Amino acid sequence: MVRISLGGFFEVYETALTGFLPVALVSAGVFQKGHQGLFGLPDLASFAFATFLGLFLGALVASWISDRLGRRPVFKWSVVWYAAASFLMLFQTDAAALCVLRFISAIGVGASIVTIDAYLAEVLPRRLRGKGFAVSKSIQYLAVPAAALMAMAVSHRVFWNISGWRWLLMLPVCSGILIFWVTDKLPESPRWLASRGRASEATAIVGDWEGVCLATGYALAAPKVVASAEPESGSFRELFRAPLLSRTLMIIGATCSGTVAYYGFGNWLPSLLEARHVGVTKSLLYSALIALSYPVAPFLFSWWADATERKTQMIIGSIITTVAGLVFAFQTTGAGWVISGLLVTVGNNLQAYAAHTYRSELFPTRLRARAIGFVYSLDRLVAGVSSYMVGAIFLGLGVEGVLISVAAFSLMSMVILGVFGPATRHDNR
Repeated sequence: MVRISLGGFFEVYETALTGFLPVALVSAGVFQKGHQGLFGLPDLASFAFATFLGLFLGALVASWISDRLGRRPVFKWSVVWYAAASFLMLFQTDAAALCVLRFISAIGVGASIVTIDAYLAEVLPRRLRGKGFAVSKSIQYLAVPAAALMAMAVSHRVFWNISGWRWLLMLPVCSGILIFWVTDKLPESPRWLASRGRASEATAIVGDWEGVCLATGYALAAPKVVASAEPESGSFRELFRAPLLSRTLMIIGATCSGTVAYYGFGNWLPSLLEARHVGVTKSLLYSALIALSYPVAPFLFSWWADATERKTQMIIGSIITTVAGLVFAFQTTGAGWVISGLLVTVGNNLQAYAAHTYRSELFPTRLRARAIGFVYSLDRLVAGVSSYMVGAIFLGLGVEGVLISVAAFSLMSMVILGVFGPATRHDNR
C-alpha cells in the first residue's frame, strides 16, 4: 500500500500544479490573465482543461488495459509516460505548447490514478479498506503542500539562469526513475490474477503475505471461502444493464458534481485570493497554509473510515464544503480566508477520499478497473469543461460567483448520494 501510494504522490503533485504552476507562468510572462489568454479566457482555464482532458483519456484507455493486462504494468509505464512529457515541458516558451504537453502528461497521470484505486481495493481486506484508502490518500496528498511550498519558494526566482516554474516541473521528471524502481517488485493483484484464471500465481502471492504474517507472530484467522459464480472477464456493457446501471448513473452524477466543487476551489484558490487584492506571494502563502490540510485530513478520517458508510462520509463532506464555501466568499481578512479555506478543503477531501473507496466497492473485480476508469474519465472531462465555466464565472461574477457555484455543486452531490446511493461497507467485493 505504501509503495503504490508513493507512486500516487507524484501523480497528485502533477495535478496540484494545475493551481500553482499558472501563477508562476503568469509571473514569468508565459501565461496571460483575463481576456488576453487563449480563447479570450485566462490561460489557467486552458491549462486546467488540457490537464483534465488528458486525465479523461488516460483513465478511459488505461482502465480497459488494466482489466486485460493487469494493474502492475499499467501503473509502472504510466509513470514513465508522464515523467517524459513533463521533461519536454521544461523547454517550452509559449502557452499553447505548454498546454499541449500538459495534456500528454496528464494521460499518464489518469492511467496511474485509476490503477491505484483498483489495486488498493483488491489487496486491502474489506474490514480495513476504508482506513487503507484514507492512509493512502494521506500519503498521496502530501504532494499538495509540497507543491504549494515549492511554488511559494521558487515561483518568482531564477536559479542558475533557470526560471522558477521550470524547477517546479523537475520533481515529477526525477520522480519517474525513483517510482519505477520502488514499484519494480510490486506484486500483481491476486484478485485480478484469480479473475483471469491464474489461481496458482495468486495463491503464491497470498502465500508470501501469509508467511510474513506468521514469521512476525501475527495470528491469522481461518480463511473464509466464498463461492463465486463470476465469469473470468466482464463486458463494458454490463455497466449499463441491471443491476449495475443504477449504480453507474448514481456515481457519475455524485462524483462529477463533487469534482466541480473540488477543483473549482482548489485550482482557482491562488487566483481567487489575488482577486481579493492579496499579493502573489501572500496568495501563495495562504494557499500553502490551506494545502497543509490535504494530507492531515485523510489521516484523521482513517480512524473512523470503516465505522461509517462511505456515502455518509461523502454527504458530510459535501455539507462542510457547501457551508464553508459560502462563508469564504464573504471574508475580508487573511485569517478568515485561511480558516474558511481550510474548512472547504477538509470537506472536499472527506468527499473525495470516501469517493475513491466507494467507487471501488460498487463494482465486481472483473469490471472494477473499467468501471472506475469510465466514471473517473467522465469525472475528469467534466472537471476540464468546468475550468472554462469557472473562468467565465470568475470574469463575470467575481469571487462570490465562483464560491456560490462551488457550494451549489457540492449540494447537488449530497442530494444524489442521499437519494440514490446504496450502502457498500459490508459488501463482499
